[in-house]
Amino acid sequence: MTFQEAMLISQTSGLIFLKYGLHCIGCHMAADESIEDGAKAHGLSDTDIDKMIKEVNDILSDKDKKAKKSTK
Repeated sequence: MTFQEAMLISQTSGLIFLKYGLHCIGCHMAADESIEDGAKAHGLSDTDIDKMIKEVNDILSDKDKKAKKSTK
C-alpha cells in the first residue's frame, strides 16, 4: 500500500506517519512509494516500520469495521 492510499482511506494515518518523522502528506513520492520502502528510505528501523504499519493497519481496520456496521 502506498502512503497516499492509506491517507485516502483514513487521514488519521497521516498523523501516524508524522509521528515517525515521515512528512508524506506533501511528498510527491506518496502516490507511488510503498509505506515500507518510504520508511526505509528515511532510515527507519525494521522494528519501527513494523510498529508503524501495525498502527496504520489498526486504524484502517477500525474504519472498515465502522463502515460495515453503518451499512447493516
